[in-house]
Amino acid sequence: MRKNLFLSAVILVFGLFGLTAFAQTVSVKPNTLTGEVASLDSEKIVLKIATGDLNVVLSNKTKYFSIPPENFSTKAAVPAAFSDISIGDKVIVTGILTEDKKTIPANSVYLISKSTIASKEAKENEAWRTRSIAGRVVSYNPQTSVITVSVRGIAGERTVSVKPKDKAEFFRYAPDSVKFSEAKKSRISDIEPGDSIRALGDKNADGSEITAEKIVTGAFKTVGGTITAINAEKNEVTINDFQTKKDVTIVVTDASILKQFPAEMANRMAGMQMMQAGGGQGGGMRPPQGNQQPQPNPQTQGQTPGQSGGLRGGGGIDDMLDRFPSVKIADLKVGEMIAVSSTKSADPNRITAIKLLSGVEPFVKLAQAQMAGGNRGGGNNVNSNFTIPGLDGFGGQ
Repeated sequence: MRKNLFLSAVILVFGLFGLTAFAQTVSVKPNTLTGEVASLDSEKIVLKIATGDLNVVLSNKTKYFSIPPENFSTKAAVPAAFSDISIGDKVIVTGILTEDKKTIPANSVYLISKSTIASKEAKENEAWRTRSIAGRVVSYNPQTSVITVSVRGIAGERTVSVKPKDKAEFFRYAPDSVKFSEAKKSRISDIEPGDSIRALGDKNADGSEITAEKIVTGAFKTVGGTITAINAEKNEVTINDFQTKKDVTIVVTDASILKQFPAEMANRMAGMQMMQAGGGQGGGMRPPQGNQQPQPNPQTQGQTPGQSGGLRGGGGIDDMLDRFPSVKIADLKVGEMIAVSSTKSADPNRITAIKLLSGVEPFVKLAQAQMAGGNRGGGNNVNSNFTIPGLDGFGGQ
């Protein structure tokens, strides 16, 4: 009996030593966290992360790396030093979080400097400007995976076939959000006719096809009407929707684009829309005239398209929109007509502006005239084809 107890005790002791040794050989998987540098000294970096402030504890064992803009990956990182880090930079930290999730002793710190981020954004913006198309989805063929897109240009509309690459990425704007950073990963099957779409990839020679590596879609709408109230403190504008005759509150954010449509160009383009709607004859009618407000001199206002000539660079609708004069809520007035593009929201009477255009009276009056004609013919009082150049979804070059 004693012999058995002794053997059991020996086995237990050796078992405990074995478990201890095993536990010491098991490596705990380090955490990886990303944030913006709020403050730093030689012993600590304070990062702003989604859950609050994170204390990154530094030591002589901490290794520093820098991520280059040409290859935005930790695998491409090169050696760096603590002195390279500045407030406002982004960093990726590896280490093991403490139990309170507020401190991490850093094994490695990967620096993404402000200049690197700016360079990457500039490169991406240039790619989207030169290698993308934007328009409205006409149809999607699930057998061939080809998306047919109607693209609006200054000279009219054309059809482009979008063919996703094998590993193409799909994103979709979230409801009530105008930020691409809040777009969700999606699938090609989520795309529906009528969606706004933007595709990045390789175009063929005549631009009728694009082999896309990234595709962004969203359900958007255009609303227009007369301003009835302006709340500059809340960044809100209320209009009476000319189609529904109901008040709609428009929320303007830092991401919203506010532009003034030059009067002469608005009248000319509304006239072109009217002629297209009437089979090119125009029906002997003159286009609806907006308020002929004085326009900035294009020689002194770098953003303004020439009043008598074409657009600089021969670009698309967004190139044109970029050169329109920017406006602020304070520049708007009760009684003037504006139009807004937004994502489709749960509350149709409160929307967030992606783009807001003033000076659109000719387009709104044309749509009103078309609605009146439809009503005389027994149609309803909503013009589902109401569009204004530059307000189709998020637009694109």
